[in-house]
Amino acid sequence: MRRGWGLPALCLALVAGLLTACSGDGGDDTVRLRVLAGPDLAVLAPLLGELKDETGVDLRLDHRADAETKAPDRGRYDLAWLSSDSYLRLTDKNAIRGLQRTPTMTSPVVIGLKPDVARRLRAQVPGSRLSWADIADAAATGTVRFGMADPRHAGSGLAALVGVATAAAGTGAALRPEDVSCDRLRGFRSGQTLTADTGPALADAYVDHQDEANALITYESDLLALNATGRLDERLEIIRPQDGTVLADFPLLLLNPAHRPAYDKVTQWLRRDSVQRQIMRHTLRRPVNTTVTREARLREPVGNALFYPDRPVVLDTLLADYGDPDRRTTSQVVFLLDFSGSMRGARMAALREAFAGLSGADPTASGKFTRFHRGERLTVVRFGGRVLGEKTVTVTGPKDLTALAGTVARGSYGDATAVWSALDHGYRTAARELSADPDRSVSLVLMTDGENNAGLPYAEFVRRHQALPAAVRTAVHTYAVHFGEADAGELRSAAARTGGRMVEAADSSLSEAFKEIRGCH
Repeated sequence: MRRGWGLPALCLALVAGLLTACSGDGGDDTVRLRVLAGPDLAVLAPLLGELKDETGVDLRLDHRADAETKAPDRGRYDLAWLSSDSYLRLTDKNAIRGLQRTPTMTSPVVIGLKPDVARRLRAQVPGSRLSWADIADAAATGTVRFGMADPRHAGSGLAALVGVATAAAGTGAALRPEDVSCDRLRGFRSGQTLTADTGPALADAYVDHQDEANALITYESDLLALNATGRLDERLEIIRPQDGTVLADFPLLLLNPAHRPAYDKVTQWLRRDSVQRQIMRHTLRRPVNTTVTREARLREPVGNALFYPDRPVVLDTLLADYGDPDRRTTSQVVFLLDFSGSMRGARMAALREAFAGLSGADPTASGKFTRFHRGERLTVVRFGGRVLGEKTVTVTGPKDLTALAGTVARGSYGDATAVWSALDHGYRTAARELSADPDRSVSLVLMTDGENNAGLPYAEFVRRHQALPAAVRTAVHTYAVHFGEADAGELRSAAARTGGRMVEAADSSLSEAFKEIRGCH
């Protein structure tokens, strides 16, 4: 009898204990929810007590640096609160498929510039409205030295990378694989001097190293907050690029459907006008409710909202190209340029104009993204029936580009065209460079306007290429520029054999052909 009565009593006791564990200590009605949170949500801590008092829901935030790039553990967390779930929605759809999501505030990824740099850049731009292309151009010359969170880990860094890559593509649409087949961001990337795994850590790094950087790329809210701290030698001027920004909407995600009632209470509270105003004051992020009047600092239009990529391969390529911000490798391009007699006159003028554009004379957005940049190693080889001249520089400033331009602008012409001997010379140069620095990225650009009539035949070049070390064959690609009367079939074949490709160039579009293959590797 006792045993029969004791079992139901024990079950009731266990149920009561479980309910107490779910609702809180001491049997109160508080619902405690475990929340996976990005580091950018820590600033909301002062509001959580008020949320608990008014809704009976106690949010216990676990701030993790990888919250936005790693699938949430649904067995461990009830909710996830991120600056953005765009990466997870694209790369791990099963992780958040069908989850209830509620945007809670917004902030665009923008640029903070020291005032003197902002004035200098604005003075160079018609209308004084800066774009991502202007920032990339200034980074390539060393004028802008910026800090940005690591895009492999931080939502702000990834949003900045997507924003600048979208601007570089110039399509106005979501990035496609063909838009990132060549790395257009090397010049931009050369200006990065500071990084961190999270937005808050980046702000601290900038404060500690203000002599190493004059710009910061992160959320608008972070820049406004940093300007208000008094920790800066100079407050940063906020630039909202005219070609658009990627917007974070800080969604709250319901991971555990059993807590839908509590989730609804929380989201309804967060989206009240009065709470939205508090969020705006505490975080300097823009309210999602259009009925809430923005503070003066948040009334500046953010411009176009740039589309997030809709294919995982695009993000994979962007992140692979960007690499480790703490470990930069040198890139080198070997230009093999035809200086046979047929290049005299208008064709040589077009070649020199193309090099002037790559050296910074091209004012277009595409020109700013494809120009030569600081730290890049460049080799120009002039050839006719043999190698006529060669010059290598590592770009540190205008004098190096002037020296390179001199190699293209001056020099004798050859009476023949030894295309395959020149390309063989390029591969031997690449092999030496890779032997000295195996981590270096080396590519070859071959430009000719005539058929091969001297030196090695194509078949002998192929034999020599096959005899190269595997590391050279697989890593060094040839990008051929078909010009004039050159043999398109052989150029296309050679480029494809080496992992590169051929581009067509009429006399009037040689500059566009060179820009098309800039950054290909």
